[in-house]
Amino acid sequence: MDGDRQDRPDATLLGDTPERSYGDKLERYERFLEPELRGIIAALEIAPGARILDAGCGVGLVTRWLAEVAGRTGSVVGLDLSHGHIEAAERLNGTRELPLRYMQGDLTATIFGPGTFDLVWTYNTINHLDEPVAALETLAATVVSGGRVVLIQDLLLPEMIFAWDERLEQAVVQACRAYYRDKYGLSHRQITDQRNIYGWMLQAGFEQVAVKTVVSERVQPLSQTDIDYFQHSVFEGHWGDRVRDYLDAADWQALQALTDPESDDYALARPDFHAIQTSTVAIGTM
Repeated sequence: MDGDRQDRPDATLLGDTPERSYGDKLERYERFLEPELRGIIAALEIAPGARILDAGCGVGLVTRWLAEVAGRTGSVVGLDLSHGHIEAAERLNGTRELPLRYMQGDLTATIFGPGTFDLVWTYNTINHLDEPVAALETLAATVVSGGRVVLIQDLLLPEMIFAWDERLEQAVVQACRAYYRDKYGLSHRQITDQRNIYGWMLQAGFEQVAVKTVVSERVQPLSQTDIDYFQHSVFEGHWGDRVRDYLDAADWQALQALTDPESDDYALARPDFHAIQTSTVAIGTM
């Protein structure tokens, strides 16, 4: 079990605490998925003047995009457990031109009263919590009658980075899951529970739940934003040495060759590079 989790009884399922921050990773990820996330926001057809909570806002880029849609007559709050994330959000997005503010706090013990918001957005956050259904119930209580809670979770389907080598891709996915199980002392079920976000919404009492999965694809030519995300977040951050002990020697060597910019086999230089991942959107209406 991860030492931080043992020493911090207030830590969430994946070790988050008010002191923990990984803002650079969040910023890189949201900039990479900006086209798809803006598309999801547009499809919600949010009315000008809407009151919105971004629960688990990270560094606040999506919060700002929500505020752009709500307009000057709206009101948008970004809430995150991490002090570091809130500081980064204020630094990146601080503007008096939008009805936007950021707050540090625990979304499982929200201070907002009934009917405070027209819409709650929560993105890649509920899966970090020990009791996701209870958290959704708490968020639902802050929404007006007829309002919506938008729950988004990425990678419910295994990601496809090396579309030409499915076996290696799956070996790396399983290695990552094994790493996180060992790091946080979790079971296989706990690592993959977020695949049931539709069930979580039903358990939380939403009578109407609509689900849609958005596919993100990248091929050559890759933008610099794409390259930064794949190299620094995926190849170095998500994979890297952390998966070495969970792969056999041949797979580790193959992975190194594909992710090393100095290698002749470097994936991001291949003309047939093809990356696919998914974002599943569950919308519960009160």
